[in-house]
Amino acid sequence: MDAGEDITMVQQFDEAALGEAVSKAEERYEGRNPRSRARWEAACDHLPGGNTRSVLYCDPFPLTFVRGEGATLWDADGNQYRDFLNEYGAGIYGHSDPVIDEAIRTTLAEGIALGGLNLHEAELARLIRERFPSCDQVRFCNSATEANLYALSLARIATGRPEIMVFDGGYHGGNLAFTARENPMNVPYTYRYGTYNDIEATLGEMRRSSDALAAVIVEPMMAGGGGIPAEAAFLHALRDEATRLGVILILDEAMTSRMSPGGLQAYHGITPDMTTFGKYLGGGLASGVFGGRADIMRLIDSRNPKAVAHAGTFNNNVLAMAAGAAGMREVFTADAARILHERGDRLRKGLTEAGERSAVPVQVTGIGSLMAIHLQSGSIRCPGDVQMPDAARKLLQLELANRGFHIARRGYLTLSLPVSDDDCRVLVDAFEDVLTLFEPIYARSAVIA
Repeated sequence: MDAGEDITMVQQFDEAALGEAVSKAEERYEGRNPRSRARWEAACDHLPGGNTRSVLYCDPFPLTFVRGEGATLWDADGNQYRDFLNEYGAGIYGHSDPVIDEAIRTTLAEGIALGGLNLHEAELARLIRERFPSCDQVRFCNSATEANLYALSLARIATGRPEIMVFDGGYHGGNLAFTARENPMNVPYTYRYGTYNDIEATLGEMRRSSDALAAVIVEPMMAGGGGIPAEAAFLHALRDEATRLGVILILDEAMTSRMSPGGLQAYHGITPDMTTFGKYLGGGLASGVFGGRADIMRLIDSRNPKAVAHAGTFNNNVLAMAAGAAGMREVFTADAARILHERGDRLRKGLTEAGERSAVPVQVTGIGSLMAIHLQSGSIRCPGDVQMPDAARKLLQLELANRGFHIARRGYLTLSLPVSDDDCRVLVDAFEDVLTLFEPIYARSAVIA
């Protein structure tokens, strides 16, 4: 080695050792869950892949859950889990919240498909507008996917322009998923792509043929893309440039509206033209919300002679409206939002510190009560920076499942209101225990720079 040459230590997984560890974890998982396996295999006769929601599939087979209470789940084999996934964020109230349950039972007794206005939708709309002043008015639909589709359609109508800017790795619903640019399931809009947290590249793309660009839609924290928060300067740059170019800025806060009483838009002090929201605003039932500036929302005001139709039999389904209003009014208050956010920050700190005590590099991205675990070094500012192998993600998820913790295969976690500080402490202990299994799987080698 010549004098002056730099030596760096490169860490990477030992693939053979990783494969062996995954096999052992699978064996324990299969031994714990024979009934879940049998039910899944039987379901494969009737459902493609044995399920009706692709994200729920994970090999060797997904669990079948039979009951939930508070922050706890039970599967078909009687195993108990602390739930740190909570329907990917939609289950913010946890399982069987008494206020939500009472609202549903009372409303159910009065009928569920009444075919007209009901007593709850205007109240829920008022509560949402109080939390999110950027929404002059809101409308309901059945999912955040629908909400994003309606917001994009309204942006195209309002501007008279055809194109939509999205971001590599972004996710806005089943028909608006951009983990790959050529996704045949996506709605066939004309898309252009920004680079998350890269101001110069993204503004350059916005300025290219800007008279064709109707909207920029962005998650203020990427969920499916790796739990990556948008930097405040990046969001403000988008806001300023969208205003200058006459482009509608849509914040997809389906996941992040739980952050602070007014979501990440309040947290960062940014006012979008439109915002979309997800199911927890309907008490965890099937529901979506979109809202924004009055001049945009007037496009679907039936009193407007030039209005376009916004249809949907169950847009104002009475169960979601009643549960959502009760939840916002009595359970997920502004104070509860702050407490949940702070608990999430403490959990992320605890997981990060567990990593610091380990020989395995750990990064826990996210903000507040949404986060993702990455066993890698190096900065993570956009989805392209995520380098953790699929087999390592599988091992992490299986080992935590075998210890009684439910998280996403991709390492994603969300907190519900019933999750306690004690639940978080036990998770951190289990995570530190799992990291000891990863230490011998990592190989360190000297590389001459």
